[in-house]
Amino acid sequence: MIRLCGDRLAVYSGEDSLIFSLMALGGKGVISTVANIVPKECAQLTEACLNGKWEKGREIQFKLMPLIRSVFIETNPIPVKTALSLMGKCSGDLRLPLTAMADGNLKKLTQAISEFGLLKN
Repeated sequence: MIRLCGDRLAVYSGEDSLIFSLMALGGKGVISTVANIVPKECAQLTEACLNGKWEKGREIQFKLMPLIRSVFIETNPIPVKTALSLMGKCSGDLRLPLTAMADGNLKKLTQAISEFGLLKN
């Protein structure tokens, strides 16, 4: 679509793991899930790409990947709400049909947000 439409159509990534790749091909930004947890880093990634700072953008994308994987380990928005709750940003209450994360997945999510430096000890 980008090749055929050029600047006549703005294409945004809807997949956090493809932000850098899509922007390298001419995408204009992202509609992001992980930005709910790390808005600053997602903004830095898109800014770097929009300004042609590809090495910086690549570095940020790679840094985000473990967090992105953990946020999609279960059905969205369960991991995002859980992460924000662990960070003290919201209550973490879920309404049906959403349910609490499986213990193993919760452990993986907690580890990812901790390694990213988002949990206070």
